[in-house]
Amino acid sequence: MSVKDRITAKLTGALAPASLVVIDESHQHAGHIGHPGSGHPGAMSSSETHFRVRIVADAFAGKSRLDRHRLINGLLAEELKSGVHALAIDAKATGE
Repeated sequence: MSVKDRITAKLTGALAPASLVVIDESHQHAGHIGHPGSGHPGAMSSSETHFRVRIVADAFAGKSRLDRHRLINGLLAEELKSGVHALAIDAKATGE
């Protein structure tokens, strides 16, 4: 299963979003330090390293932006520890 698919599955399973878009932006970072094939020490082994998440879910109602990001980062802790280098988050409650 791809990293994108794992992110989608985890967020869908935990938050039952009304809307979810997971965008793999890794190709925009080719050649950067840490990106596979960059030749830099410590380069990641996966080519899936940079993502953008746009999510709308009832679970975010009444939560601050920081709390929404903490919730998502907690759900994706394994991915963030094992190769995801960057995660841009746009999290809204239903109706926002």
